[in-house]
Amino acid sequence: MQLNTKNFKTDLPSGLVVFLVALPLCLGIALASGAPFFSGIISGITGGIVIGLLSNSQLSVSGPAAGLAALVLGAITTIGDFRLFLCAVLIAGILQVLMGIGKMGGIANYIPSSVIKGMLTSIGILIVAKQIPHAFGYDKDEKGNITELLPYGSENMHEFLQPLQHIEVGVTLICVISIIIMLVWERPAIKKRLPFIPGALVAVIAAILINQLWISTGSVLAVQNEHLVQIKAASSPAEFLGFFTFPDFSGFFNSKIIVYGFAIAIIASLETLLSIEAIDNLDPERRVTNTNRELMAQGIGNAVAGLIGGLPITSVIVRSSANVNAGAKSKMSSVFHGLLLLVSVILIPSLLNKIPLSALAAILLLTGYKLAKPAVFTQTIKNGRFQYIPFLVTVIVIIAIDLFGLVPAVSGKGLLIGVIAGIVAAFGAILHGNLKNSYFFHKEKHHEGDQIKIHLSEEVSFLNKAAIRETLDQLPKNATVTIDASNTTYIDFDVLELIKEFRDIKAPIKNISSKLVGFKEKYQIENELNVQSVH
Repeated sequence: MQLNTKNFKTDLPSGLVVFLVALPLCLGIALASGAPFFSGIISGITGGIVIGLLSNSQLSVSGPAAGLAALVLGAITTIGDFRLFLCAVLIAGILQVLMGIGKMGGIANYIPSSVIKGMLTSIGILIVAKQIPHAFGYDKDEKGNITELLPYGSENMHEFLQPLQHIEVGVTLICVISIIIMLVWERPAIKKRLPFIPGALVAVIAAILINQLWISTGSVLAVQNEHLVQIKAASSPAEFLGFFTFPDFSGFFNSKIIVYGFAIAIIASLETLLSIEAIDNLDPERRVTNTNRELMAQGIGNAVAGLIGGLPITSVIVRSSANVNAGAKSKMSSVFHGLLLLVSVILIPSLLNKIPLSALAAILLLTGYKLAKPAVFTQTIKNGRFQYIPFLVTVIVIIAIDLFGLVPAVSGKGLLIGVIAGIVAAFGAILHGNLKNSYFFHKEKHHEGDQIKIHLSEEVSFLNKAAIRETLDQLPKNATVTIDASNTTYIDFDVLELIKEFRDIKAPIKNISSKLVGFKEKYQIENELNVQSVH
């Protein structure tokens, strides 16, 4: 829990940058989740301060995640009581602590990247679909049925044009302007000159100023209060404390709440572990996070959020990468960003209440598009059937359940069911195409400086990823390692990425000389020696 105060000069400015990125995202994710705006801020504060203090990761930043928005929206809608939902968040936090104690930090290694990619793509599609009403000014509570998003709830498709009567021109214009600002802000010419100012913040400020101008001039385009953020303003510390919502503990005896708790725990843990792995690779100092401790920190953070009215929390890649790019050196920057969120909700709630919902919808629309852009589909298909079959199954199942409502009884839990379906599809694809030799991994006894030869068997699937990672991570310093793929007919994409990571990043750190031989052209990985096998 000790903070490194010697890096204040870099960590405090970085914390400010992360705060500027996190503030609109906290509000936007609360909007996408169908939860009170204050709950998004609570999770940002908890993720920054509580998890920031407990986490072993020096550069990751935690908070409410867009990846859980669809699940949370479905849960709140199905449960019908936000206080009962908070009990599910508390259960998720307790489960994550138990997962950490049980040393399950390596669980992400057993989930194929194609399934995880499918889950994230589905989340992007769901986010875009759910924000369409807010973008046009028809802020109706959606329940996940596509007919509610097109004719705004009408089951009569002859009334398809009726939604045009509900479009608010001012709301729509602000959404369009916000998207344009963020797209322009991502252009290299601006990004290089103003790298520490996030485009989302610029879009939100511009939306506020434009709407205030419309209001002051009496324009018909002025966005009304029902289309603005609504956070309570406290006149005293006691009143502020009264804004927090506490869980209904009767949910501990409700099977539906318990199931949602398990779903949140699994999805949140996967998102966190993937984010942590990505940030560790971005860390200039190459520090490695203890994933078991991270699960416990996340669990404590989610338990706290559930107790005081927050949304589920994960380590999030957008805020974490912003933290790295801003030059952060330690987790003090994450803690500082949490403190700034706390100060903002106490001192400037009236300013936050001027933010149009369509500006937040614009942020989420771009976030969703980046997760589900066409390039994701084309690249996955290029990687072969062992990648695109689980990917497409995951996407189709999640969208069918959570967007089209084809299985209403489980609406809101489509993410978990889709992930399970994707894993089953991955097993099926491997068994169908690879009913041959099982995986074989040979490792000779060694000590520092030894010559080590690793032979890959005929079939190497994603199930072998965890064992291979563990073996490569335990290789001694100054060794010479040869990885021979001469006998292979199939190597899973995840394992190939793992071998590349070892060769390019981990081996140089430990002064290990690595040689790859026998890798076929289809693997898209270079051989260091032009030989067929190693004896």
